[in-house]
Amino acid sequence: MTTTAAAMNGGIGIPPSSSSSSTTTMTTAQQLKTYFKTPEGRYKLRFEKSHPSSLLHYTHGKSVSQVTLAHLKEKPASVSPAPGSSFSASGGMRYAAKLLGAGNGGRTALGIVGVNGATKAITGTSRNGFNSLSSGSVPTSNYDGKGTYLIFNVGDTIYISDLNSHDKDPIKSIHFGNSNPVCHAFDPDAKDGHDLLIGLNSGDVYSVSLRPQLQDVGKKLVGAQHYNKDGSVNSSRCTSIAWIPGADGAFIVAHADGNMFVYEKGRDGTGDSSFPMVKDASQFCLTHAKSSKSNPVARWHICQGTINAVSFSPNGRYMATAGRDGYLRIFDYVKEQFICGGKSYYGAILCCAWSMDSKYVLSGGEDDLVQVWSMEDRKMVAWGEGHGSYVSAVAFDPYWSPPSSDGAEETIMYRFGSVGQDTQLLLWDFSMDEIVVPLRRCPPGGSPTYSTGSQSSHWDNVIPLGTLQPSPKVRDVPKLSPLVAHRVYSEPLSGLIFTEDSVLTACREGHIKVWMRPEFSENQSVLEEKVLLPS
Repeated sequence: MTTTAAAMNGGIGIPPSSSSSSTTTMTTAQQLKTYFKTPEGRYKLRFEKSHPSSLLHYTHGKSVSQVTLAHLKEKPASVSPAPGSSFSASGGMRYAAKLLGAGNGGRTALGIVGVNGATKAITGTSRNGFNSLSSGSVPTSNYDGKGTYLIFNVGDTIYISDLNSHDKDPIKSIHFGNSNPVCHAFDPDAKDGHDLLIGLNSGDVYSVSLRPQLQDVGKKLVGAQHYNKDGSVNSSRCTSIAWIPGADGAFIVAHADGNMFVYEKGRDGTGDSSFPMVKDASQFCLTHAKSSKSNPVARWHICQGTINAVSFSPNGRYMATAGRDGYLRIFDYVKEQFICGGKSYYGAILCCAWSMDSKYVLSGGEDDLVQVWSMEDRKMVAWGEGHGSYVSAVAFDPYWSPPSSDGAEETIMYRFGSVGQDTQLLLWDFSMDEIVVPLRRCPPGGSPTYSTGSQSSHWDNVIPLGTLQPSPKVRDVPKLSPLVAHRVYSEPLSGLIFTEDSVLTACREGHIKVWMRPEFSENQSVLEEKVLLPS
């Protein structure tokens, strides 16, 4: 019986055991395909990323690998380019190198792009064995780090891989002495250089600049700023971390005790950082710091229990949280107001994600289901069944567009994906104009109301602002079926990212697969044939 089936019958679902036999794992691995089909074409496995093979399994600990996409923009050149240099020629070669698997200016498949030099920065030592940039010391490397990178955690280490390289092993590792990194976030538009956040199992938080980490040849953080040192603000583990859109360097850290703290990078934090005791742990409570010099500047108490995930809407106004108590909560972050929330059908909600237009929120969790929530209706408007175990990550695909014959269609169609502990990637299509709204059930002894098209009671109710709703009856909410179901790996999956040319999936053991979109797969094959043909 699956968790969903157990939940529908009031029972208790049990996730599949992660300690399967080696024979079963090998058999499953042999059955894995290097492609999956969708209506728009075939997605092909381009390459894989992972931690070094020498890493022993038991060193992973209990931390689940998460993956963050980091795009470093071109560093402003200090020296003007030589006159007469051909930009178009170098640009064409770099584009060919990218499609053929060359890195971000580092190692390449065909030696098209050279390697930039690097100089180790002068560092000093701080707590947990981290290195901090000494006063007045600045990396002198001419390597600007331009490109796209994958940041993922395994055990006590953060690994950084070059997304556009065929190399499977990471190009950089950062070791943490006393605690495991468990969450991270990257801000491509950071102004002062600190663009990467790292939250630890101990509750400590660090902000660093990614570019110096790539320049330095050591295995410790360079130029890190430390927050919640030794649990001075909150001693529970970090569970999720996110930059606040449009807040000029502010970020929020979620903890296992149901609290979230807002920090401002660069603030010294010399003021009183204590907050009053929460009177009712089950109720939302927002408290600002007592001192203007405090860091954190505010505490959001969300719920009683762990906050598994926090996600901001693309427009920067709303914030969604996924709770261990089974509730998805949505806030107006600008107005500091609770808007709405709803409960899962069973167990905790583990993940949440926003649509590109900030109109819908996805959630997934221990009921094995994917749920779609509408900001306009302030309720669940669809649920999807297809996973055989917990749903660990969900995401909308901002680069996908539905096929249209004349381009005049007004129907808005969304593509989103989900991955779970059942090792599967599921793709879904969703449109409010095309879902079938359940009709009222025939009252006992009465005539059916199907002919009048009367909708179920779930759609009649107007949800008041600030309402935390119980889970609606399954029959009252439209059901979605997955467009694609593809077994990705032999281990449970933990991460999903959509990029312009690919789909990235990550398993909790720290293995990442890059699936090329159909149109880019075809372009890559054509380019490879042209470049590799003898002259």
